[in-house]
Amino acid sequence: MAKKTTYSEVELEFAEKQLASWKAYVEANPIEELKDRIHWKETKSGGAIPMVTASIEAQGKFLQETMKNYLLLLREVESMREKEAEKKISARGTAELTPTEEGLI
Repeated sequence: MAKKTTYSEVELEFAEKQLASWKAYVEANPIEELKDRIHWKETKSGGAIPMVTASIEAQGKFLQETMKNYLLLLREVESMREKEAEKKISARGTAELTPTEEGLI
């Protein structure tokens, strides 16, 4: 028997915030503007040598993985939204409520 997964609105909101965060990161770091991240490491004699902490290639790969994860999570969020919409429809039925019933008046 297949296991049914139920999502709450809190999980949906969390996933949407994560999507927004990933999208902002990718937009803030376009691939064509990537540069090697270099930090200076102090030597025993008191000098400093450059050390690459993140190469362009590694950063590009991370951005690609982030985009893959973004698209997978986006598909899941859309599925969650559909399930939430179905819950609201099934809970209220297909009839429209009057303003009095909705509590607007």
